[in-house]
Parts: sequence; C-alpha cells; structure tokens
Amino acid sequence: MPDNPTIATLPDSQGHNHRADVQLNQLQCDSTKPNDIRPNAIMPSAIEPNAIKHESVVAEQKQKVIFIGLPRTGTTSVSVALLEQGLKVAHMAFTKAAFMQADAISDAPCFSDFKQLDKLFPDAKFVYIERELDSWVPSMQMLLSRMLPHLDAKSGRFHPIMKRSFRHSFGVGVVENPQDEQHLIDCYQRHKTEVVNYFAGRHDLLCIDVSQQGALGQLLAFMGLAATENQQNFPKLNVGRNVASWDEYKHPNKISANASGPDKRKFFDYKI
Repeated sequence: MPDNPTIATLPDSQGHNHRADVQLNQLQCDSTKPNDIRPNAIMPSAIEPNAIKHESVVAEQKQKVIFIGLPRTGTTSVSVALLEQGLKVAHMAFTKAAFMQADAISDAPCFSDFKQLDKLFPDAKFVYIERELDSWVPSMQMLLSRMLPHLDAKSGRFHPIMKRSFRHSFGVGVVENPQDEQHLIDCYQRHKTEVVNYFAGRHDLLCIDVSQQGALGQLLAFMGLAATENQQNFPKLNVGRNVASWDEYKHPNKISANASGPDKRKFFDYKI
C-alpha cells in the first residue's frame, strides 16, 4: 500500500464459492453509451447519505489525470510509470494540498469519490483501470486480510478518508464478510457499471488493463504525452503478496498523501 496510510491527520468525522458470470468481463468500458448490468453489491445509499457540499478549485488547478480503478488493479504500476514521465504523482491523497500538488492521483479516495472529484476538477481526465476477476478477487482478498483490522471505524489506525472509501466501495464495517468472493465480485461489478454509465457520451474517460500490451502507450497518448517504442507497456509492480511497493519506490516527484498546503491538511468540503 502507498504512502503512510496509517497516519491520520483529520479527526474521525457466507461464504459463497462461485465465480462471476463471464458477462461481467465482457462489459465494454466504453464512455459512449451506458450499460445495463444489474448492480448486486451493497449500494452507497445503504452505507452513507449522499450529501454533497460543493466547492470550486477550478481557478487553482492545472489539468490532472485521476485514476479511478479499484485497489489491486495496477495503480502502483501506473503511478510509477508516470513518475518516470516527470509527473508529480500522489498514490492516495488525503488532503486538498495533495490533490493540488499532484499531476496524477490514484487509489483512495479516487475510486470512491470520482463523481465529486469530477465536479471539483472539471478539466481533469479520468482513467478506469480494469483487471480480470480471476486474478483481482484473490489479490483483493489478500489485501483486505491485512487491512481490515486497521479499517475499523473506531480502533483502526488508517486515515479516516481511507476508511470511508473502503466502507463506501466494499461495505467494510457494514457487511459481515467483506472478503467474501461473491461480495467482492458484486462490488467490482457495481463500481465498473457506475463508472461507465457516469461517463457515458464523454471523451475524458480512458479504460485500460495494465497487463495488456500497449496499455502504457495508450495512456500516454490519452494524456497528450509522447511515448517511445520502449514505453508502450507497464512495468510489473506490486504483484503477489507485496503490497508496499509504493512506499519502497523513491522518487523526488512523489507527493505525500498527507501533503500540507495553504489550508494545511484540510480535505475538500464534500461528503459522499
């Protein structure tokens, strides 16, 4: 996991054993039309009220790219690749300053808050990262096995915004077993459907699978960046049981998730 998710700088505001229908993997991440896949997972309204309080940062921003794929889809690989392109990258962002300082932001809270971030950053580009369920589900189960004690609403040591993102997207603290295979499949399905439908008819969403040949070149072209012949594919990072690659990767362009700025460590004034 990235960049000290254990540091809280804000006050705290079954078992199924079957795979998803192959129809989910055939869902086209195409921003030109909505999709009709029934979202079986727990809906956000069942977790938290949808009260959004808007503010504008348009005057301060330069164009950004916001990655809204779920954890364990390749966010570390994307982040490292963009660091090597000279961009400032935040892999998780828990303060307004982290968002403002970074050119690219991924992971929490982007995957849960993409609708609110789209309103705050109307000129931003968005990238949905997808992954085959056969590999994503066990990877996510492994991640949750390590994270769940620290995501507890009262005793967990992870940042409140991270807790909120996992509560919203995976029902952590709401459902009996967030690691349940079918529950995770449903969460993935609901999230992907929401992303594709929300961006339907727009041209500021790109969908990529970092394991596919040419995915990096496709991303760089979407961002208006040149790619050499050797910059077409993503490096393979954060695989297996290693979930600390971002912390271990040293680069001067890394932006801390807890970066401080004019508003110190305040976050944006919205709720989901």
